[in-house]
Amino acid sequence: MTALILNLDTVNLTDEQFYRLCQVNQDLQLERNAKGELIVMPPVGGISGNREADFIIDLGIWNRQTGLGKVFSSSTIFRLPNGGDRSPDAAWISLTSWQSLSRQEQEKFPPICPDFVIELRSRTDSLETLQEKMQEYLDSGLHLGWLINPQQQQVEIYRQDKPVEIKALPTDLSGEKILPGFSLSLSCFE
Repeated sequence: MTALILNLDTVNLTDEQFYRLCQVNQDLQLERNAKGELIVMPPVGGISGNREADFIIDLGIWNRQTGLGKVFSSSTIFRLPNGGDRSPDAAWISLTSWQSLSRQEQEKFPPICPDFVIELRSRTDSLETLQEKMQEYLDSGLHLGWLINPQQQQVEIYRQDKPVEIKALPTDLSGEKILPGFSLSLSCFE
């Protein structure tokens, strides 16, 4: 099953209406792109779900050791500055950025772009759609993002003001200056 995209051009859901729509449909994973289209995401299978969990664990362990920020799962929707409401497979926000939000903003869909995201392409995901999503993150202030694409045995690395870098899998990735000391081994794709 692929994602279902609904054109809401004439509906114009407010942020509060989108939030309420998600709250009353908690069994659905909903997103909204910068064009205002509502996206109903299918659930992932066991392999993708396990890999996502491993990535979050690795990121979470690093973050606990450094205390530099907050780690988020794919259940978190971020209200991006460009108008999209997106949910990356794993995300990290610096502590300074997180603490700049009010408690109410932290409790709902945080109105902030993560500093770092991981998107893992499952076998039902469209590569083009995920690449557009990564561009939305960049347009909203993302510093570093990894689009892991097992189907083509590669990872796309997104950075502000730089062309997308492509590495073959398996590989090791560095958190660079955004996540100092963090590395992720993608040996699971051998």
